[in-house]
Amino acid sequence: MRNVFTKKQVGMAAACALALGFLSGTASAQSRAPVNERALVKNAETQVWMNGFGECWHSSYGPAPSPNVVCGPQPVAQFVAPAPVAPAPVAPAPVAPAPAPYVAPVAKAPIVIAAAAPQPVYEKVTLDADALFDFDKAVLRPAGRSTLDEFVGKLKVINPSTITAIGYTDRLGSNGYNKTLSEKRAAAVKTYLVSQGIMAGSVQATGMGETNPVTKAGDCMGGKSAKLIACLQPDRRVEVEGTGSMIKQ
Repeated sequence: MRNVFTKKQVGMAAACALALGFLSGTASAQSRAPVNERALVKNAETQVWMNGFGECWHSSYGPAPSPNVVCGPQPVAQFVAPAPVAPAPVAPAPVAPAPAPYVAPVAKAPIVIAAAAPQPVYEKVTLDADALFDFDKAVLRPAGRSTLDEFVGKLKVINPSTITAIGYTDRLGSNGYNKTLSEKRAAAVKTYLVSQGIMAGSVQATGMGETNPVTKAGDCMGGKSAKLIACLQPDRRVEVEGTGSMIKQ
């Protein structure tokens, strides 16, 4: 039986044979070198042939496809190390303040309460001149000495710094006579005080005569008589005053 093939069938057979040979060569080439090192198989329209999986066909000859084309080798992304990031500044750990240097406590000086300054002390006595002297006399009587002794005891307690003795008389007699009589009586008192241990420099004696009477005008009337003399007795006196710096006990 003779097989008769048309011209079209012959052409198709030749194309199939050519394709099989091409595929065989391609497979052989692929076994020898990586497919991306051979030329791509393209049709007349320069369209790359691909299989059903979307993979490109490479021939067994020709140069490798250019980079950045369909199925060509793609540039390998180079790893670029990220720029180093500066670490965030670390706040320094808080530093405890240095302890204050020890200062030894200063001992307080004891509070000294100053004693109150002694206040001046006054001791005053008015002595009846008739008790110290006889009438119209300037000589101390024994009873007068006893009265002065008691006063001296008071003066020594206050440590006297100043003592004054002032003598007075009544109005009987002249002014000059009475002034002299009052001075003599004051001097007699001073002499006795000094004899009892009182410093002479601290005693001042003076006479005032009939000035500064104790009696009032009109109290003692009439001429000189025993009654008038008795009425004027308060005016005949010696005032003794002492000023000291120590409080009396």
